[in-house]
Amino acid sequence: MRAQILSTPHLILIIIGIIGGTLARVLILREDYRQYPTYPNGVLSQIALGFVASTLGAIFIPAIMTNNVTAATFLALAITQFQGVRKLEQDSLKSLEETEYTKRGSAYIDGISKTYEARNYIALFVALTISVIAESLETMPVFIRISLGILGGILIFLILVRFSKGKTISDFAVVNQAKIIIKNNELYADDMFISNRIGSIRGQEMILQEGIAVILSPKQEHYRIFLDNFGQRQAILFEITRTLGLKRYHFTRKDYSNGRIAFVIVPIIHNIDNMISSILRTPVLETVQKNHKYLQKKEK
Repeated sequence: MRAQILSTPHLILIIIGIIGGTLARVLILREDYRQYPTYPNGVLSQIALGFVASTLGAIFIPAIMTNNVTAATFLALAITQFQGVRKLEQDSLKSLEETEYTKRGSAYIDGISKTYEARNYIALFVALTISVIAESLETMPVFIRISLGILGGILIFLILVRFSKGKTISDFAVVNQAKIIIKNNELYADDMFISNRIGSIRGQEMILQEGIAVILSPKQEHYRIFLDNFGQRQAILFEITRTLGLKRYHFTRKDYSNGRIAFVIVPIIHNIDNMISSILRTPVLETVQKNHKYLQKKEK
């Protein structure tokens, strides 16, 4: 059967779908730019992928309507391509590990790459929703079809963003500044022992004069499960050093008796408020949240 030629209204609806999906990708990207290694070049590549995903979603329904089944199969091909992009993202971030102040860690890299893959699907579904609604109301004027399609796209966007939004450290832990103490060549944050390897007298003076310390306390006992996770602590340390820089020292210690976690660093930018903020905004890794219901359970 010979394929039909798309009319001008169909082309307008496709363009609206592409714009809507791409805009959705841009809006989501702004939330997590701090996790991305190459800003703004990394942002540009992600917007380009969002544009491709939006195009596939926008042309899916018109392709079927014009008997162009071959074009519709590109939607399935896109999933494979986005999975390939996730693998490239992982390789890219791993190659940068040695150039950072501290390493992200494999768990954090896995979470970041999965997040960017999933958000391309959000762009695709937003564009697909706009296209489905607009094409299903063929008897109505174009303006109404576009308006209802956009409203549907906004609704599905809000639903998907809420569904895919992960937890952060602020949901499960309290962060407080701690006083740095050195006695008998041992480093303490408040009453919590940190390390007995703190270097020379000059190094100790640097820690006392320029160091910052914080202690994370789990809000509930079972929240210690992810705070004690090495990958989670590595992600927190990475966000701290990425926010403040690292002049020289960094220490991490956990208290086995009560689940507290201490971080001590000598940063380039001495700002305790930014340090606490970066910790609270650090995502809780998906690899830690294997049992979501357990983490949500309230203690009696």
